[in-house]
Amino acid sequence: MRKIKKGDEVVVTTGKDKGKRGNVLRVLDDDRLIVENVNVVKKHQKPNPGAGVAGGIMQKEAPIQASNVMLFNPQTSKGERVASRRWKTGARCAFSSPLVKW
Repeated sequence: MRKIKKGDEVVVTTGKDKGKRGNVLRVLDDDRLIVENVNVVKKHQKPNPGAGVAGGIMQKEAPIQASNVMLFNPQTSKGERVASRRWKTGARCAFSSPLVKW
């Protein structure tokens, strides 16, 4: 079960973008995330007039490892670890400990 989903707000905990916040745009299969305005790289793009693509140096978000981010809690303004619990019905849910009362 994935603990971080598309649309979640996360905080980067390690790397060159440590401390930056952003929303998850995509979750890739190999536990990597694409986060808005985090891990931005420059890519050289060849022009393709047939497809209407202009050439130049483009900036885009590169994937970041899911273990390098934490969910952002707006109540405490900090990143928090996420746990997973199984309900009595058998369903699973991911939660951040201060937000859910068991």
